[in-house]
Amino acid sequence: MTTTPVALHQTRRLPSWAPWAVLAVSLAVAAAILGIGGTPTVAGVVFLGAIIHVVAVVAVSWQVEGPRWAKDRLATTLVTLAFVLAMIPLVSLVWTVVSGGVRTFSWEFLTTDMVGVFGQMTEGGAYHAIIGTLYVTGIAAVISIPLGIFTAIYLVEYGGGRLKRAITILVDVMTGIPSIVAGLFAFTVFLVLFGPAYKSALIGGIALAVLMTPVVVRSVEEMLRLVPNELREAAYALGVPKWLTIVKVVLRTAIAGITTGVMISIARVIGETAPLLITVGITNAVNYDAFDGRIATLPVYVFRQYAQGGASEYRAWAGALTLILIVMLLNLAARLVSRYFSPKGVR
Repeated sequence: MTTTPVALHQTRRLPSWAPWAVLAVSLAVAAAILGIGGTPTVAGVVFLGAIIHVVAVVAVSWQVEGPRWAKDRLATTLVTLAFVLAMIPLVSLVWTVVSGGVRTFSWEFLTTDMVGVFGQMTEGGAYHAIIGTLYVTGIAAVISIPLGIFTAIYLVEYGGGRLKRAITILVDVMTGIPSIVAGLFAFTVFLVLFGPAYKSALIGGIALAVLMTPVVVRSVEEMLRLVPNELREAAYALGVPKWLTIVKVVLRTAIAGITTGVMISIARVIGETAPLLITVGITNAVNYDAFDGRIATLPVYVFRQYAQGGASEYRAWAGALTLILIVMLLNLAARLVSRYFSPKGVR
């Protein structure tokens, strides 16, 4: 008995360069249309070209590939456009900060303070503000990270009933607290305890901890919920206590996500200005004592320098660039930590 081979229908596909060719033609058509009424702008050409590109690439795909692949092309194009739109403000922000700060950013800027710098002098740096930022953010991290992780562990592994619901509601409310309210809270607490003259990095750290803790709780809670229950049950079946299962299995499995959530919370508070204006103020000299005296921080330093204008504005951009670099270094350190401590199967 012989079987007649059946020729399978081969769907025609557009070459890989076709969407790019359609995009180039769309931009050219958009420039021609806008050029009729005057000189076209880059933003106008890109906006109109994107619309023409979406319509054109779907129409061409419909004719060549069929309706199924045309719908796929439409979804792919819209997702790509959404990504490009999301990247525009990010790239614009980074470019603005780098172009403005690179003129003043140097090793001397990182290792000098503002003592003896007056008016529109071009000297001076942000060393004192860097030290203050590390102090304040470090205090906030020391308070928030353990508190947030333990709270998330309780909510996921132990909590139940009214107490769990109350903590969840409180965390949700704290997530939306304005930063100025956190600053006023910390200032009021220390005003009652030590009087109005007391200023220190400790007050600023507590203010930032109020903002940082709910972010840590929420991110760690979500990461712990992603750990499969089968891993917990396997540990329990081997006779491992619950606390040791959490430490050795649950936390080790979710360490990469927990580290990312902690870094997001640090990035959330390291640039806060309003609470630090109230709690720690500003100074021109380095203060190595985190528990006594005013201390400068990079957000407040940038605010004050930009408000002065003139040559001080360049120092403001350099301070903003320094702040971004600190966040990048912290993220790099977090990546290394999560890579080192994560189980081999999830690295």
